[in-house]
Amino acid sequence: MEKRVTFKGWLLPMCLLMPQIIITAVFFFYPAGQAIYQSLFIPDPFGLSMKWVGLGNFEYLLGDSYYRASFVTTAVFSILVTVTSMGFALYLAVLADRLIKGSGVYRTLLIWPYAVAPAVAGVLWLFMFNTRVGVVSWYLGLLGYDWNHVLNEAEAMGLVVVASSWGRVSYNFLFFLAGLQAIPKSVIEAAAIDGARFWTRFRTIVFPLLSPTTFFLLVVNIVYAFFETFGVIHTITAGGPQQATTILVYKVFSDGFVSQDLGSSAAQSVILLVIVGALTIVQFKFIERRVHY
Repeated sequence: MEKRVTFKGWLLPMCLLMPQIIITAVFFFYPAGQAIYQSLFIPDPFGLSMKWVGLGNFEYLLGDSYYRASFVTTAVFSILVTVTSMGFALYLAVLADRLIKGSGVYRTLLIWPYAVAPAVAGVLWLFMFNTRVGVVSWYLGLLGYDWNHVLNEAEAMGLVVVASSWGRVSYNFLFFLAGLQAIPKSVIEAAAIDGARFWTRFRTIVFPLLSPTTFFLLVVNIVYAFFETFGVIHTITAGGPQQATTILVYKVFSDGFVSQDLGSSAAQSVILLVIVGALTIVQFKFIERRVHY
């Protein structure tokens, strides 16, 4: 018989929920409301007055070629970061799950990068690929390759993708490893007795049983690529060269805090919020149907 906790009155449940409600209201609903409100105005450079423009900020953004280009950049960047971090993490999790000796040390070393802040990770990768004193760029020069992410758009995008994925591999690794260890060993052993090789077992048994974990990480990593990679991009490329690494969240910062165009920045925040919400709805509406719990 299932036991459920019941409350005789409404006061205790409300008191238990109130801290989370206050935090959500202060740090989510209020900033979101302010962004929507400010997106309908154009403030003067000194912030002393505001002019009502309605949807003028949104019309200007949709007609701006640089802003439209940032959509493509964000899509490419988020897909590369998600696929790279999840794919590499799954590979390491499979190795760790099969490892017998030294597995504890191996897992601990793989978890460490998650403790590094995105901005610090960006600085570390920037030092390694610095065109003057970088170790990696120096070795590439010995091999005859002139590395310069300051001028080369493809190299800049590749560097920020690798730096962003590196910090996320540990997070994905933990969940994939937990999902692999939760799969009944008897199912895998039965397939092995029937003659199924490792990759056949992984493709037909292991990966389908990992679908809940994969779906969760897919949603989380896309949100991470949209928002939490700001520190990496700001420290390594600052959106350059030629805005080749300017994703939507970085353009919000660039227009709002650098150019002081607060109305346009607020409108971009609203558009970004709508895009992420729509992506999440699509993922839960269509992709989750293929997930087996």
